[in-house]
Amino acid sequence: MMGDNTFEIERAVNVIIAGFNGGAERIDGSTLELKQLPDLLMGATLFADKRLIIIKNLSENKDVWATFGDWLPRISDDTDVVLVELKPDKRTVTYKELKKQARIIEIMQWSDRDTVTAEKWVLDEAKQLRVSLDTKCIQTLVRRVGLDQWQLFHALEKLALADTVTVEVIEALIDANPAENVFNLFDAALRGDGRKITEMVRTLELTEDPYRLFALLSSQAFQLTAVVAAGPNNDVAKDFGIHPYAVSKLVPSTRQLGRSGARKIIRAFAKADDDMKLSRAEPWLLIERALMKVAS
Repeated sequence: MMGDNTFEIERAVNVIIAGFNGGAERIDGSTLELKQLPDLLMGATLFADKRLIIIKNLSENKDVWATFGDWLPRISDDTDVVLVELKPDKRTVTYKELKKQARIIEIMQWSDRDTVTAEKWVLDEAKQLRVSLDTKCIQTLVRRVGLDQWQLFHALEKLALADTVTVEVIEALIDANPAENVFNLFDAALRGDGRKITEMVRTLELTEDPYRLFALLSSQAFQLTAVVAAGPNNDVAKDFGIHPYAVSKLVPSTRQLGRSGARKIIRAFAKADDDMKLSRAEPWLLIERALMKVAS
């Protein structure tokens, strides 16, 4: 089992453990020694007929990982082994042997194209936690928290303590992630609110990385340009992987901007990008300058 979606991987491992009649053995593969492999993979136990061994991060242990493929045929028939890996090197002999002899499940984190999937997941999880959420609340929560399932789950746990959940309750209880802050910052620029831009930039300076925030802002600029270029095309969200909610928020601005306005925004961000790469000024100053150009 491999991938960077630790939430779903942990759940999948727990499902395997729950379906096993006995206690699972959890092993830190990064500290495993070669001399331990015979007892671990071939040894029997006096207390159970079958064994379930969960080994995490074995690929970080280069010596053991290099020889682990040779041990696969020797694993006892009454022993089930589950390897949990973040990103094993697929070029290694061991990975190739695992691909031949084992079932490999890859579970990756959601990307921007999976927003609808995230919203459906939030709805299902909310039902399990007996949290009543309407469509607008679900969209607000996903937009505010982002696509990290751990954070979404913890947000739902927090909302489960509220008597009634509304958009206002979500905004009061759940902290906005950087992407949501960027959305609001870009929106302030499109509305020409220079005071709000300065206020938000000063606040974000305290906690955010300027280069990461600029990358997110540039993504917003790209989305705006895509919506402008698409015109009345209803497939713009699907074609560019933009959430329909984001498209709906951008449409009013595109009507005022037109293609010339969109080109102006792209030029402002391209100039800021060049200036950042050449260190012509402090990054936060360049970000604020680009947004002020958009606002004007």
